[in-house]
Amino acid sequence: MDNITIRLETEKDYRKVEELTREAFWNVYVPGAAEHYFVHMMRSHPDFIPQLAFVLEKDGEIIGNIMYTKAWLEDENGERKEILSFGPLCVVPKYQRQKYGKILIEQSFEEARRMGYDVNINFGNPGNYVSRGFVSCKKKNVSFVVDGNFPTALLVAELVPGVLDGKKWMYIPSTAADCCDDTAAVEEFDKTFPEKEKKWMPSQEEFYIYRHSSVVR
Repeated sequence: MDNITIRLETEKDYRKVEELTREAFWNVYVPGAAEHYFVHMMRSHPDFIPQLAFVLEKDGEIIGNIMYTKAWLEDENGERKEILSFGPLCVVPKYQRQKYGKILIEQSFEEARRMGYDVNINFGNPGNYVSRGFVSCKKKNVSFVVDGNFPTALLVAELVPGVLDGKKWMYIPSTAADCCDDTAAVEEFDKTFPEKEKKWMPSQEEFYIYRHSSVVR
């Protein structure tokens, strides 16, 4: 981990971060990617938290980044709690599986705690997150509907241990990612980048299974 620096993203980093995000997610969850458009649009969304948008540099080159939006939990009494959700979390493919993502998560979690946040929830592949302290949403009684099902891909990290204990929670995500539903806009934005081949990869089926399954016991 020599010669690395983690700092806040600045405006001059925007395009580089979008290029990095496109490269990191291309063909991973679907043929092509939309995450770079999400990053582009997220920065102007009211739920975006710029104080938690970090880039990781190695030898002066940006090789990773992490971004956050607000999200919410609502208990059985209708009381809401503001929490966090990070994503995209990106590392240049040639540096993946070398703990750079772990470093970004840990440092950004430290800053989140200083800001007063105590929970982060993500929707993703459990294999990427359980080693970072995330657990199944069922273990923390968090679902998309109170007393509803517990999606396999819905993962919870308590920044303060035990803070969710004793209640049932409904997860309310930010609407920041809704922009990706506009496939025409995604395609137009992608045309501003070098052409890349869209293709099927096994990781797409893997995530489909996680996304459409639930924990029942």
